[in-house]
Amino acid sequence: MLYLFGLVIATGFGVALAAVAGSLGQGRATAAAVEAMARQPENSGAIRNAMIIGLALIESLTIYALVIGFILSTKLPDVKDVLAVLSGGH
Repeated sequence: MLYLFGLVIATGFGVALAAVAGSLGQGRATAAAVEAMARQPENSGAIRNAMIIGLALIESLTIYALVIGFILSTKLPDVKDVLAVLSGGH
């Protein structure tokens, strides 16, 4: 049963943690890129392209975490099986 508890916690908190960390990373990357564009307007095109590539990579890590969460959620047993084990019957 402890395994199932850990699996549920990993599925729920893993995706949430990845979303929070991804959004913080995207915010910092965007802020740094906007600041760099303000300092060097002549290089704004190259900075924008680098920012977009960086944001895409950050977002892909969040999507990977979501896919892993979906994979882990398929490993969970049915509710009927869990209730049967908890009630003492097999």
